Amino acid sequence: MKVRFIAAVVICTCLALSAATATGTTALTGPGSAQATTLTVWLQEDARDNWPGVVNAANQAFERSHPDVNVKVEYQTWNQHLTKFDATIAGNNVPDVIEMGNTEMTKYMDARAFFDITSQKGSIPNSRTWLKGLADSATYNNRVYGVPYYAGARAVIYRKDLYRAAGIRKVPTSLAEYQAVNAKLMRKYGNDRRFSALYFPGQYWLAAMSFVYDHGGAIARFRNGRWVGTLDSPQALTALRKVKAIARQHSRASKTGDEANPFQAVVFGQGKVGSIIANGWEWGLALETKKYGSKLKESQLGAYPMPSRVKGKFMPTFLGGSDLAIPVQSNSKTLALDWIKAFTSSSSMTQLATEGKVIPNTTSLVRLHNSNPALAPFARASQSSWFVPTAKNWVNVENSRVIRTMLVRMISGRYSVQSEAKKASQQITSILNAN
Repeated sequence: MKVRFIAAVVICTCLALSAATATGTTALTGPGSAQATTLTVWLQEDARDNWPGVVNAANQAFERSHPDVNVKVEYQTWNQHLTKFDATIAGNNVPDVIEMGNTEMTKYMDARAFFDITSQKGSIPNSRTWLKGLADSATYNNRVYGVPYYAGARAVIYRKDLYRAAGIRKVPTSLAEYQAVNAKLMRKYGNDRRFSALYFPGQYWLAAMSFVYDHGGAIARFRNGRWVGTLDSPQALTALRKVKAIARQHSRASKTGDEANPFQAVVFGQGKVGSIIANGWEWGLALETKKYGSKLKESQLGAYPMPSRVKGKFMPTFLGGSDLAIPVQSNSKTLALDWIKAFTSSSSMTQLATEGKVIPNTTSLVRLHNSNPALAPFARASQSSWFVPTAKNWVNVENSRVIRTMLVRMISGRYSVQSEAKKASQQITSILNAN
């Protein structure tokens, strides 16, 4: 984070809190206050383009109970919203509610740019059943600074026709069964040197870390006031050894490549892959004929949640998605939270699932996608999820490619899992605790 951004946040926050203290108020304004006639909400253009009915219904519900307040929704773009938000912080003219990508939350939580809603979490709809990966992304030092909005999850997209031809009649329900399925596919189709039972590039760290969390490990843990890299824990090492075995035995993807270069779904669409661990949106990409020359038909595709090492459970998936937060400089925090409650109510989340065809923020509504074979497996997978450490320096871990490098070196077979995991853990510890 840039120093001047931190300074702007700290100065503006101190000014806002000082003003509230001086006047004897709590900085939580409600209906009837002069500053609360207009509530400004920043949402991404996805809402405008894909679920405008959800926004309109929430606004109407909110305005019925707050007749003297008008909601002003301003739609933002993903490539510009953070720059604009930083400018509003510096100018002390922030929106009252802002949508953030869940991976964008940490630096603002660390800078105390968002209002702490920990004490009011229990009053927010479905807060007991929020998707874990989203809830974790909105929590910093055990304090809650955001409300989960919607998610995207990964699951196994597979070739139903190849499974049937190999005598595989049921989808696997454990990691051991999944490995057996892949071994069976390799025996039947592996003479073709282009075939992968599972296409798993060496740098596919988000999928690899799911194995770690499934085995009870973690990238890092917060202990005694500092972050400690834990990829060399016994649980993580067991998981990483399985990743190495699968990547070497069942995949012919590049041991040094990643899932986006080329897009794994595009490779899958060429017909030489049994399965991929993929985002829901990659289903459509795998079928794209005009742009990517897919050779597949939708009838050949199926999906299921990645099975856990524990039979009958799902492997935790990394969740992408969005959260909603209230800037600490807002003069209408109570109203802002009331609007978020309306926008994330069970009725709104139900409408979001049906109109927007995305995964709502709660495990209690996963069933809404049951009739859609291209969505249901991903919604089911979202019930078990993980998120990266919410440490202020996490982005530096990603930028330094520590985990990617570890995976490439261990999957290549030239270095041991234990030595590479120990080295990565030491680097992660150093980066996360740097001033």
